[in-house]
Amino acid sequence: MPRGRLLAAAVGFAMVIVLGSPFVGAFRAAIASAFPGHVRAIIGGALAVAIAAALLAAFARIRDRRALRYLALGTALFAGALFARALSSGDPNTDVVEDFHFVEYGILTLLFYLAWRPIDDVTVLVLPVFAGLLVGTLDEWFQWFIPSRVGELRDVVLDGAAAACGLLFSLGVDPPGRFTLALRRGSAISIAAMAAVLTLALALFVQAAFLGQDVRDPAVGVFRSRYTAAELQSAARERSERWHGAPPAAAGRVSREDQYVAEAVWHVRRRNEATAAGDFFGAWRENRILETFYAPVLDPPGSISPAGFRWPAAQRVDIERRAQDDGRPYRSAAEPYRILVWPKSAFWMAIAFVIAVTSVLGVAADRRSRR
Repeated sequence: MPRGRLLAAAVGFAMVIVLGSPFVGAFRAAIASAFPGHVRAIIGGALAVAIAAALLAAFARIRDRRALRYLALGTALFAGALFARALSSGDPNTDVVEDFHFVEYGILTLLFYLAWRPIDDVTVLVLPVFAGLLVGTLDEWFQWFIPSRVGELRDVVLDGAAAACGLLFSLGVDPPGRFTLALRRGSAISIAAMAAVLTLALALFVQAAFLGQDVRDPAVGVFRSRYTAAELQSAARERSERWHGAPPAAAGRVSREDQYVAEAVWHVRRRNEATAAGDFFGAWRENRILETFYAPVLDPPGSISPAGFRWPAAQRVDIERRAQDDGRPYRSAAEPYRILVWPKSAFWMAIAFVIAVTSVLGVAADRRSRR
């Protein structure tokens, strides 16, 4: 297949991965509904068949350099199993779905590798992995906006590991004919450009999903949020006014998630867990956080629960009495993943420095390759 078509196929497959992510959960739920208790066996079996078929097809292509190519295929399989185990979440049903990343990102890396293989220098080893990381970053960033999915840096690492395994598999399938570590003209620029784009995409994802600050209030304590206290209060007023006249529609699978509501649900969950555990002080402070900064979410129509999240008056009085709130410091740990308290100006200065250094090194290396 011509190089242009291979590159178009790789980009098209990348778009399928990213845009299809909202439906992965629905697919798993459909399997679970049709075959209760057999999700892991069905998906795991399908993955095993796909991997076996890929290996058989690869073995059938091997005519020369057998030892090196068998070693690449074996290492890809071993490394994939090792990475999957090391990055395991501990939930078998979740892990078997995440193992699917090794198949889809392996295919993606193979397509990019075949498209760039004619270059026959170190570029063919670097660009496919960078492309896999870039697609993984865009995939997780897109999932962060979707109510049914969660964007995680851990999954970007998983996708990068899958891309590395895919590269080893690609070398076993079709190794370069005249490979050299020396950079050809333009190769260093290509690597530097891809590295800069990848760095920028990762930075934008981190800023959107993980950068925040400590919100401090003497009456509630300290909690982490992506918003400042003023922004939370502004969001509360805006939603209270908007929802009073037009209740929010139920979030669809491909709708935009309201991150303000998502944060409120973190504190509802933590409040309820503290209540169940008899930690009435923690439950009271979490409830005060909700009443102070997320009040519109406590009552219908803003609540995602038909009955709402607000405590009945009698329960609120009872918990306040049991809490014995004597003004002790309280730090909420409601966020389900780490929110990074980094100054955004310093963060973007560091990103700009990395991109600048990468660009300078790329230009310098390209000039050396022209001599």
